[in-house]
Amino acid sequence: MNSPRPGLDPELLVPLAELPSMPPLGPETIRLLRQFPQPPIETHLQGRAAERREVTVPTSDGTQIPLSILSPTDRAAGAPCVYWIHGGGMMWGDRFSNIDIPLEWLDQFGAVVITVDYRLAPEATGTTLVDDCYHGLLWVAENATDLGIDPARIVVAGASAGGGLAAGVTLMARDRGGPTIAAQLLSCPMLDHRNNTTSSQQYTGPGGVWTREMNEFGWRSVLGEHTDHNVSPYISPALADDLSGLPATYIDAGTAEVFRDENVTYATRIWAAGGQAELHLWAGGFHGFSALFPHTRVSTAARRTQADWLARVLNPSPDHKD
Repeated sequence: MNSPRPGLDPELLVPLAELPSMPPLGPETIRLLRQFPQPPIETHLQGRAAERREVTVPTSDGTQIPLSILSPTDRAAGAPCVYWIHGGGMMWGDRFSNIDIPLEWLDQFGAVVITVDYRLAPEATGTTLVDDCYHGLLWVAENATDLGIDPARIVVAGASAGGGLAAGVTLMARDRGGPTIAAQLLSCPMLDHRNNTTSSQQYTGPGGVWTREMNEFGWRSVLGEHTDHNVSPYISPALADDLSGLPATYIDAGTAEVFRDENVTYATRIWAAGGQAELHLWAGGFHGFSALFPHTRVSTAARRTQADWLARVLNPSPDHKD
C-alpha cells in the first residue's frame, strides 16, 4: 500500500488530469519522447527584443556541443548571464526545453541567456553529462567580454535534471577553482541517485508526472556500469561530503513530488556548512508544476519568487530611500 501523500493544489487537478499518461520508461518511450514536438525557439523569440547566436564548444574528449546565446538587442556592456541547463530526466529534451523560463529573466533583468545541449543518457553515462555542461560554462566565462556579460554575475540555473546538473557544475567550479558562479538556481532538482527518501516512497506507481519508478530508470540510464561505490558527486550532488564554499543558492520544489525531501536535505546541508540557501516548498505542487502550468496561482507565485530572488542576487545593493 502506498504511503499517505500530501494533496495536490486544487487548481492543478484539472490540467493534470488532462495530461496524457506516461507509459513505462524504456528505450522505445525515450525515443518517442525525444521526437515529441516542441515549440520552435523562433516562437519564443517572436515579438521579443532578443537576438540569437549559435556556437559549438569542445568538451574534455573533443566532442563539440551546441550553445545558444540569447541576448537582449539593447543590452548594455556587463549584462548579467543566466547559464541554463535543461531538464528531461537526463534522457531527453534539448537546450530549448522550458526556455520560456530564463527568457522571462532576459526580459526582466536584461540577462544574456546561454543554454547548453549536453549529451544524453543512456548513450552518455557517468559524469559525461555534467562535464559537457561545465565545459560550456568555461567557454562562457572565457568569452565574457565578447558576449557582453559581467563575469561576476553568471548564474547557473536549471530545472529537474537540469537542476541536478546545475548543482554538479557548481560543485565542479568550486573544486576546480573556477569559473566564478554568482549563484545557482535549482528548481525541483534531481540530486540523489539513491532514491531512498520518504517522498520517493510516497510517489510510486502509475499516474505521476515523475514517479519513483521513473526516477530509478533515469538514474540507471545515467549511471550505466557505475555502482553505488563509485558514483561521482558531480552527477549525484547529494553524495558530496562538503557543501561549503558554494554560491548563493535557490532551491524550490512541490510538496507533492519525489524530489521534495532530497531538495530539503540539500538546502539544510548548505546551511549546516555555513552557506546561504533559500528554500521554497509549494504546497500541493507536483514535479514541474510551474513549468507545465505557469498560469495557475501557485505557479505564478513560484515563478515570481524565483525572479524576486534573482533580482536580489543580481543587484545585491540597490539604492534605498527612506
